[in-house]
Amino acid sequence: MQMHRVMASATSSLVVAAVACTLASGQVYAQTCTQFASGLEFPLAITQSNQGNLLVSESGGSPNTGRISIVDSSGNRRTLLAGLPSGLSDVGDPDGPGGLFLRGRTLYVAIGVGDVGVLGHNAAGDVVFGSDVPNPNGASSPLFSSVLAIHFSANVENTAEAFTLSLADQHAIASGRKVTLASGNDHLAIELVANFPDYVPFFHPLVAGNVQLSNPFGIVAVGDQLYVTDGAGNRVWEVDIPTGQFASLAEFPNIPNPFFPALGPPTSQAVPTGIAYADGQLLVTLFRGNPFAPGTSTVEAIDPATGDHAAFISGLKTAIGVIPLSSHGDTDYLVLQFSSGAGPFFPGPGLVLRFEEPTDAPVLIANCLSSPSAMVRDKKTGTLYVTESESGRIVAIPVAP
Repeated sequence: MQMHRVMASATSSLVVAAVACTLASGQVYAQTCTQFASGLEFPLAITQSNQGNLLVSESGGSPNTGRISIVDSSGNRRTLLAGLPSGLSDVGDPDGPGGLFLRGRTLYVAIGVGDVGVLGHNAAGDVVFGSDVPNPNGASSPLFSSVLAIHFSANVENTAEAFTLSLADQHAIASGRKVTLASGNDHLAIELVANFPDYVPFFHPLVAGNVQLSNPFGIVAVGDQLYVTDGAGNRVWEVDIPTGQFASLAEFPNIPNPFFPALGPPTSQAVPTGIAYADGQLLVTLFRGNPFAPGTSTVEAIDPATGDHAAFISGLKTAIGVIPLSSHGDTDYLVLQFSSGAGPFFPGPGLVLRFEEPTDAPVLIANCLSSPSAMVRDKKTGTLYVTESESGRIVAIPVAP
C-alpha cells in the first residue's frame, strides 16, 4: 500500500504533553467516529465535489487495480474509474492513486511509485531495509510517479456506470495522448499532466545501485501551478499545468533520530505527505521516517514564490494531513495524525487535533481513528470525513466552524 511506501521510504512525547494540557484546561472535545462508508480498497485521499459527493482514491489489491470511487451523501459507493496504475511496493503493499484535487470538472490525481523499486541487498545477499533498487522485472505501469487529469461532467459524476482504463490506454496516456473512455452515452477523458522521474541514483554504503524513489502523495492547485508532495524524495514539486513542466520547489533534510543508537538509523527522513494552501503559503505535513519518533513530525510552511520553508506547527507525531479553517479573518488548523503515543512506530490511535494558533496547545477533536490517511471537511454541514487505509472505511466526525 502507498501508505506503507511513504512510511517505509524514510520511518509524542510533545503531543502527549499537548493533549494533557488540553485535558487540564478542559478543552477536549473528542468526538465519536461514525462509519459513513465501507468497502474501499486501501483509500489514500479524499475530496468533495460541488455536487456534495465524496471522491476517493484507492490503491486496489493487485497490479493496475487502482480506482477512483464516488461516495454519495448517503454513504453509497460506486466506481467512477477503474484500472488505474497500481503495483506492489518494495514492502509488498499495493501502491497507486494518491492525492486528489478537484477544480471544476477536472480531477487531478497523484499516482504513487507502485512497483518501480524493490528492496536492495548487500554484498552477502541480505535484504537492506531503507534501500531500493530498480525492479528487475520492470514496473506494472508506465504512469507511476505522475500526475493525471481526469475530465468528467456532472452527469457522469451522478449517474454514469464505471469507466475502465486498460494497460494500452495507460501507455497511450504516457506517450502524451488524451484518452477518452465511453460508458453507454457518457464519456470521461484522462491525460498526463506531469511524469516525474521514477527514481534517481542515491548512494548507499551497503547496496550497489541504490536509488531514491519518487512517490507523489499529496496535491494542491494554486492558479496554474500544482504542488505535489513526494514522500520518498523528501520534496515538493511545482508543476505548471498548461505546459507540464516541473521543478523541485522545496527539499527537506533529514533530522537526528532521538532513539539512535538504540533504535533506527542515525537520522530520520522528512516524508512529506499532506498539503494545503492558506494565507499565501503552502502547508505541508512532514510525517517523518523510521523510527517515527514522537515530537519530530511538523507542519511546514512554504513560500511558493521562493521555496523557503520553516516549521509552522511543531511537536507532532506522524502528521499526514492539514486543513485550514478560515472564518471572519481568523484561521484555525486541523491536523490529522496517523498514530499517537509517546513511543516509536505506531502504538496509538489516529488523532484529529485543532490548533487555534500554530504555537498553541491543540484541542483534541477525535482519537478514534485507525490508520487514517486523509480528510476533507464539508463546509455546509461541518462534518469531517476521514479515510482509513487499513479498514477501507470513511468515518464522519462533526467539527464546529
